[in-house]
Amino acid sequence: MDYDVELRFQKLVKKLEDKFGDGLELDSIVLLIGVQELGKGYQNFSKDEKMNLMHIAICTILEPYGFYKFIENDEEGWPHFEKLKNIPPISNREQEHLMKEAVISYFETNEYV
Repeated sequence: MDYDVELRFQKLVKKLEDKFGDGLELDSIVLLIGVQELGKGYQNFSKDEKMNLMHIAICTILEPYGFYKFIENDEEGWPHFEKLKNIPPISNREQEHLMKEAVISYFETNEYV
């Protein structure tokens, strides 16, 4: 794993934990991105809604890499995406690296931290 990406990710986690509390991991940060992208603020979400929020986040953070394209928000305000191409077969370690890199890029691009 790229040492620079890991350091930047840990720095991001620390900043987010200062705001949201300790114990954040990649999955919980992805969920936070989904909530942010939905734009409805904090709510009690069902298990299915949490899965949909994570899907929204993954599509959003991988869109700059050309894997997804935003289409529209539905009548309830949930964003929908079109899959443009498959992520090539990569190891779990490479997948985690890609996700961390994409999360860092999301927060930097949107100037959240």
